[in-house]
Amino acid sequence: MKTDSSPPSPPDPVPLPPSSFSSGNDRRWEIAIVLVALVIRLALAWGLQGYLDRLPGRQFLIEGDASGYWELAHKIVQGEPYAIYHPPRAVLRMPGFPALLAVSIWLFGDSLFAARIVLSLVATLAVWLTIRLGRTLVSPRCGLIAGGLAAVSPVLAGFGVEVLTETAFAATLLANLWALAAFIRRDPSVPTSVVREAVWGLLIGGLVALACYMRPSWLLAAPAMSVALVLLRVPRVRSLVPAAAILVGCGLALHPWAMRNQRLTGHYIPTTLWMGASLYDGLNPQATGDSEMSFFDRENLPGRMSEYEVDQEYRRRAWQFARENPGRTVWLAWEKLLRYWKPWPNAQQFDRWYLKLAVAGWFVPVLVLALRGAWLRRRDLWLLLIAGGPVLYFCALHLLFVSSLRYRLPAEYPLLVLSAIGLPGAAGERRTPGPTA
Repeated sequence: MKTDSSPPSPPDPVPLPPSSFSSGNDRRWEIAIVLVALVIRLALAWGLQGYLDRLPGRQFLIEGDASGYWELAHKIVQGEPYAIYHPPRAVLRMPGFPALLAVSIWLFGDSLFAARIVLSLVATLAVWLTIRLGRTLVSPRCGLIAGGLAAVSPVLAGFGVEVLTETAFAATLLANLWALAAFIRRDPSVPTSVVREAVWGLLIGGLVALACYMRPSWLLAAPAMSVALVLLRVPRVRSLVPAAAILVGCGLALHPWAMRNQRLTGHYIPTTLWMGASLYDGLNPQATGDSEMSFFDRENLPGRMSEYEVDQEYRRRAWQFARENPGRTVWLAWEKLLRYWKPWPNAQQFDRWYLKLAVAGWFVPVLVLALRGAWLRRRDLWLLLIAGGPVLYFCALHLLFVSSLRYRLPAEYPLLVLSAIGLPGAAGERRTPGPTA
C-alpha cells in the first residue's frame, strides 16, 4: 500500500472579522483623519492667536525659545547673519525650524497667525506620517488607528500650533522612521542590489540629518540605526553596506552646516554650541531637573570667552559635578525620569486642574495600550525599536539634561502605533515582516 510521505498542508487561515477599515475604504478613512487633524489644528491656531492678541505685549504662549526662533527667522529673510543676542551667538540653534518660519514670513509677511497656519499644516503632515508608519510596520488598519489617535490628541494638537520645534521635529523624525520601516519591511522575495541598499542607507541617514536640523538631539539615531541593522538583519555582512551608508548620508547632509560653523568658530561643529550650557543646566549644584538658566546671564561667560570656549567650559563643569557628586547625580536622574513620564504638564503656566485632567486622561490610557501592544508584538524587534525606541531614547537622554513632557512629545507619534496594536481587536491583519532577525 502506497503512503503519502509529504507533510500535511497548513490549515486555511482564519478569516478576519469584517471591518470598516477594509482595503476599499482605506483611502477615504485616511483622508478623513487628515482633514479632522487639519481642522482641529486650524481651529487651535485661530483660538490661540486670538487669545494672545488680547494680552498686551504677548506674542507667544511659551516665551523664550519661541521668540529666539522668530528672531532668527527674520534674520534669514533679511539676509542678516544667522546669530542672536549680544555678544552674538552664531551656533546656538540649528537652522531647520527658523528656516521653516522664514518661509512663512517670506510668503505671508510678519504674521504670527500665518506662521501658526503653516505649522498647522506641518502638524497635519505629522499625523499623515503616523498613518504611513503604522501601515508600513503593521497593517493599514493599525496605521489608520494610530493616525486617528494622533489627530485628536489634545497635547499633540496643542503643540502643533506653538512656535516651537516639537511638531516640526516630530514630522522629520517620523519621515526618518518611515524610511527605515519601508527598508526593513520591504518584500524579502524581491532581490535588491548592493547599490540600491546603499541608496536606502543614504536616504535614511539624510533623514536623520534633516531631523537634526530641527533638533540636534536625534544625532545619535544614525549610529543606533546602523548598529541595529548589523545586529538584527540577516545576512549581517550585507547589512554593513546600508549601515555604513546611513552614517555617510547623515554626515554628508550635516557637512554644509558644520563647515559654516568651522568658518565662524574654527571648529567643525555638526550641531550646535549650546550642549554645554544645556548639560550644566541639568548637572549643577542648584539643579532640580527643571530648566533654570539664570546662571548663564549671571556669569556672562560670553563676555570674556568665545562661543566654543563657553560650550567647553560648561561641559567641563557638568561632568565634574557628576564625577564629584554621584549620589546627587542619580537623584537628579530620578527626578528627571519622573518629570519625563509625568502624565500632566510640569510648567507652572499650565497648572490648572482641567488641563492636567485632559492631558493625563489622554496619556495614561495611550501609554497602557502601548505597553499592551509592545507585549503582544514582543517578538517583533524592529517594531519595538522603531515605534517604541524613540520615547526611550529621549528618556535616557534627558536623564542627563533637564526634563519635561515637552521632550517626550515628538516620540509620542510613533508610540501611537503600539497603542493602536494594544487596542483590543484594533490592529487587524498582521503584516508579514520583511527580513529581520
